[in-house]
Amino acid sequence: MALRLSKRLVRFTLMVGGFLILLITLSSHSSTKEYMPQPLDISSFSTPLANFGNSISNTILDAAGMEAESQRMEAESNAEVNGEKVLTGDEIPDDLLDEQAKALKDTANAAGIEDMSKSVMDFIKPSFENRGNRPKACFVTLVRNSELDGIVKSIRKVQERFNKQFMYDWVFLNDEEFTENFKETILHEIPTSVVKFGVIPKEHWSYPDYIDQSKAADTRIKMADIIYGASESYRHMCRFQSGFFWRHKLLDDYDWYWRVEPDINLYCDIKYDVFKWMQDNEKVYGFTITIHEYLATIPTLWKTSMDFFKKHPEYVDKDNLMEFISGDKGEHYNLCHFWSNFEIANLNLWRSPAYTEYFDALDHAGGFFYERWGDAPVHSIAASILLPKDKIHYFSNIGYHHPPYDNCPIDDRVWAENNCDCQQKNDFTFKGYACGKEYYAAQKMDRPPNWEEYSH
Repeated sequence: MALRLSKRLVRFTLMVGGFLILLITLSSHSSTKEYMPQPLDISSFSTPLANFGNSISNTILDAAGMEAESQRMEAESNAEVNGEKVLTGDEIPDDLLDEQAKALKDTANAAGIEDMSKSVMDFIKPSFENRGNRPKACFVTLVRNSELDGIVKSIRKVQERFNKQFMYDWVFLNDEEFTENFKETILHEIPTSVVKFGVIPKEHWSYPDYIDQSKAADTRIKMADIIYGASESYRHMCRFQSGFFWRHKLLDDYDWYWRVEPDINLYCDIKYDVFKWMQDNEKVYGFTITIHEYLATIPTLWKTSMDFFKKHPEYVDKDNLMEFISGDKGEHYNLCHFWSNFEIANLNLWRSPAYTEYFDALDHAGGFFYERWGDAPVHSIAASILLPKDKIHYFSNIGYHHPPYDNCPIDDRVWAENNCDCQQKNDFTFKGYACGKEYYAAQKMDRPPNWEEYSH
C-alpha cells in the first residue's frame, strides 16, 4: 500500500508541477520577447480540404473522461506495485517526464486551459469592449533611411486626408538605426502626434539557423527573372511583415494598426475615424485592393498552409472566407489575396496562438527563402481561414494608390462628397487581374450597379 501511495503521490506531484509550469509559460508570453520558433511536424494529407466549416472537431475532457483516466492510472499503479519497482521522483527517467509533460499539454489543450484552445476571435474580442472610446491605434511604417522622400510624401497625404483631424500615433521601424536627419524630418511633418522610432531586432531580420543559406542563394539565382526574385532584402522584409512586425515592443500598447508605405497616395478625404469604425463595428481586417499573386513565387505555399490547417482544424473558423481564395473548397489556391501594403487591422489577429503557430509552420518550411513567399498571400490565407468572413472589410470609400494600382470610389456620390481627385476609370477593383469579383461573390455581396463600366 505504501508503494502504491508513493507512486500516486509522485504522479500527482509531477502533474501539478507540470501544470504550474505550463501556466507560467503561457502567462509570460509577450510580443516583446525574442522569437524562438519551435519545429513543427507537419504531416502530408492526400485528400483535399473539402469543407473547413464542417471539419472542425473540438475535444473536451468531460467528467467521464477524467474518471476513465483516473481508473487507468489506478490500474497502472496496481500493476507496478504487484510486479515492478515503484520509482521515486529522483529515479524517474527523462523520457517518462517528457511523456507526462506531453500528456499534460494535451489535456490542457482538450480542456481549453489558459487559452490553449481559444479561437482567434477570443483574442480579438477584448478590443471590441472599448466600443465608443478612442481605439488604441497607430500607423506602422517599415522604411529605410534612403526612402525618406517617399515616406514624407505618404505622411503628408495621410495627415492631410485623415490624421490632422484624429492625431493617431506613428511608429517607424527600420532594420538599422534611423539617422538624425530622418527623425528630425519626420517629426517636422507630424507635429501633433506621438512619433516613435524603433530598430528591428536582428533575430527578426536574419536567417534562422534551420535555413540552408547556400540553398537560399541558389534560389535567388534561379528566380532572377521574377520580380524581386533575386532580392535577399525583399525576402527578409516579407518574413518580417509576415511574422514579426507585431512583436516589436513599440506596438505593445496598441490593438489596431494602419500600414503605410513610401510613395503611396490617398485620393479622398476620410472624414470618419476608421479605427473607431473598425472597433465599434467589430471588424478585424480591412483592405482596399485585391490582386492575384505570381504562382512562380509561391509554388508550395498553399500545400504547406493546407497541411497546417488539416492538422489544426480547431483554428479554422466555421464561417470562414475560403471561397475568396479557393474555387474548389481548398483543393487549389486561386492566387487571390489582399494587397497588404494597405492594411487596417487588429494586431491581436497576428498575436493569437493560431496565427503564430501557422507562421512558425511556414517559417520552418523555408518558403520565405527557398521560394519567395510574400506577406500578402500569407496574411490573406490566414485571415480568410481564421476569421469569420463578416470580420473582413473592403474599404470602397478610401481612394488609395500604391504603384501601379488605384482604388478609386466608383460611387459618384462618395467620390464627390469626399473630395476625391482620382480617375474612376482607373479603379482596379473589378479589372481582370484583380480579385474584386471573387471577393464580392465570397461575401455574397451585390456588385455596384455600374461595376462593369470600370472592369476593363
